[in-house]
Amino acid sequence: MKFVSTRGGAKVGCARAIVAGLSENGGLYVPEKFPAVSVEELSEMLGMSYAERAAVVLSKYLDEYDADWLLNACESAYSGFGGDPAPLVRLDDGVYMLELWHGPTCAFKDIALKLLPYLLKKACELCGIEENVLILTATSGDTGKAALEGFKDKAGFKVMVFYPSEGVSKMQKLQMCTQDGNNVNVVAVKGNFDDCQNAVKEIFSSEEYARQLKEKNIILSSANSINFGRLAPQIAYYFSAYLDLVSSEQIEMGEEIDFTVPTGNFGNILAGYYAKRMGLPVRRLHCASNSNNVLTDFFNTGTYDMRRELVRTTAPSMDILVSSNLERLVYEVSGRDCKLTASRMKDLKENGVYSVTESELDEIRLTFDGGYADEETCVEAMYDVFIDVGYTMDTHTGCAMKVAVDWFEKHKKDETKMIVVSTANPYKFPQDVLYAVTGNDVKDCFKGIKRLHAATAMAVPKCLSALKDKTLRFTKTCDGKKLFAEVMEFAEK
Repeated sequence: MKFVSTRGGAKVGCARAIVAGLSENGGLYVPEKFPAVSVEELSEMLGMSYAERAAVVLSKYLDEYDADWLLNACESAYSGFGGDPAPLVRLDDGVYMLELWHGPTCAFKDIALKLLPYLLKKACELCGIEENVLILTATSGDTGKAALEGFKDKAGFKVMVFYPSEGVSKMQKLQMCTQDGNNVNVVAVKGNFDDCQNAVKEIFSSEEYARQLKEKNIILSSANSINFGRLAPQIAYYFSAYLDLVSSEQIEMGEEIDFTVPTGNFGNILAGYYAKRMGLPVRRLHCASNSNNVLTDFFNTGTYDMRRELVRTTAPSMDILVSSNLERLVYEVSGRDCKLTASRMKDLKENGVYSVTESELDEIRLTFDGGYADEETCVEAMYDVFIDVGYTMDTHTGCAMKVAVDWFEKHKKDETKMIVVSTANPYKFPQDVLYAVTGNDVKDCFKGIKRLHAATAMAVPKCLSALKDKTLRFTKTCDGKKLFAEVMEFAEK
């Protein structure tokens, strides 16, 4: 399997794509073609563990990796999840919750970022790379902690995370800034996530920065979903969720289902699209946004317009105006036109807007639709589900639930099974979840944890409750234009 950039250039193998993260011209690597998974192969996967299913899916793309090695890597990566990494919970007739937050940092990013160190280390071996690798990551809250935890104290790696100084929850900030490990660094950036992401992309695309790091025997790679090695493991949980429905006799093999996905950078829902292109019987993907509903507007109009003020919400991981992975979808519906895709991304960078054609939008709408929840309707969705079925969800999942409910209200006769993708443990946002389910408002996040537990009896993850007694290690804040200076300072340590 070869990989190509959405903006043109030479084909590369999967290992090279994973090491690079981003192509030299700023494009995102995509597979040269979508591999197929047959009904017979799906049937064979029914009796497999999650790790075994993941290895099968990944082997379709990562053909430079030995199949036995992939299986061992998946089993090692998911051994610390305390059971099924992606359990499916039935909420009501035809509605299910895919819980992706049973990993060490209580967010869905763990499913990819516990595996990525294995994939990246092996990729370096396959490419003959002997330099140290600096993992450079921009985060809106969850990717940063998951990357830090995944790569901490891994020989040959350093990991540096930039987060918006006022754009993450208190719990997310504590998770990152108390991180242990001798090869990690965390810096707050003045601005929002888009500022962090744009600055990191600039560093990746600079030949001069690459030269300076090379002199220190360091190369860059990414843990963001712009890296196909981060995106690929996420495809697996769509397959696993479907197979769980079949094995529990909720659906017949071959029956189509829907997913509703809370979306910020578009990587999570794009993984569902890749699963569909591989042959998984997915009918529709419902893209759920918060008040930063640039994606909803895109699906409604065909115009991606980021020329608006970023709204800070109680679902901070979705407080994003530049959804990087949308470039991969736009590339596909353009007929894989790399010049057109590059032109559109140039328009977005310089003018803040681009549009697709009517025929391209029609193709997108065959699979995708978009909706959003503002702060009030997100709370209402969380409250209603808690009261009706006793299920507690975080704010991002609350946005997805609102969009799923809207779909069913509009399509009352639709009997297609719906899986809502739950992306974070509610205790990562204890005050906001507590307010949603009880109406009580507390300022301290640890008081929020205590009262949320009293209200829901949901188990409190030790990794979150223990943050109260951990020492802050990282307190630096910098201007977005000075990120590379911080990178170089860290590289020299």
